[in-house]
Amino acid sequence: MKLTHDLSKDEKKLLRGTFWRSITLYAAVSPAKQGASGFCYAMIPWIERFYKNEQDRRAALVRHVSYFNTTVPMSSFIMGLAASMEKQNSQSEDFDVNSINAIKSSLMGPLAGIGDSFFWGVLRVVAAGIAVGMAQAGNIMAPIVFLLIFNIPAQLVRYYGGFLGYTLGSTYISKVYESGLIHILTKAASIVGLMMVGGMTYQLVVFKTTISMSMGGTSVLKLQDMLDQIFIGIIPLSLTLLCYYLLSKKISINYLIFGVIGLGILISLLGIA
Repeated sequence: MKLTHDLSKDEKKLLRGTFWRSITLYAAVSPAKQGASGFCYAMIPWIERFYKNEQDRRAALVRHVSYFNTTVPMSSFIMGLAASMEKQNSQSEDFDVNSINAIKSSLMGPLAGIGDSFFWGVLRVVAAGIAVGMAQAGNIMAPIVFLLIFNIPAQLVRYYGGFLGYTLGSTYISKVYESGLIHILTKAASIVGLMMVGGMTYQLVVFKTTISMSMGGTSVLKLQDMLDQIFIGIIPLSLTLLCYYLLSKKISINYLIFGVIGLGILISLLGIA
């Protein structure tokens, strides 16, 4: 197949290993890292293959335990691309290692949007519709048909996605460096990553206060409306920035999680929100 034409036997073996390891992407999920541990686990064979120095291996492992979250079938493409960048980093002294996580951050959002829409929003519904019709007709093969319709395309995308990511990375990354475009690419990827994080903050961090003032039975002030006039989402944004500041001061993520939960319970009991 064209994707594997220029790859060595060792690289093909590593990519097949990445496919199997990508199954564990969300085996150990944390609120702060999501699938970071699974991503790092998939990258270990590549790290051991490319880096002989123990210090370089440690740096690569730390690099790949950063936040990662995307649809599982799409994850192998980013893994393959990251592997090709690690290869380039091991061969080039002036490689910008920050570009690796920048590319990961910029891709995981758009690929999650594509993957979730297709696999969860379309393919799963189609598979369930066919299976439900078979089940209503008394066909005992209904659950098996559902699993086959959903999983065969998902596993094919996950398998060949790794080969595609690695092949594209190996082909184009060196050219991008030689042309000097890597700095522009890294900057653009960082901007896209920040936009994704900002969008997640707006959607996932929610605060709406119920505090209001009334005179003569008529509402004269609604605090939430006033806050929205100043800056929509100002409280969630402030809370997010505060947590980021505390993280930069080495405050444990566990303390922050329990602190936010406790704060939520407190303001709910007080009737603030």
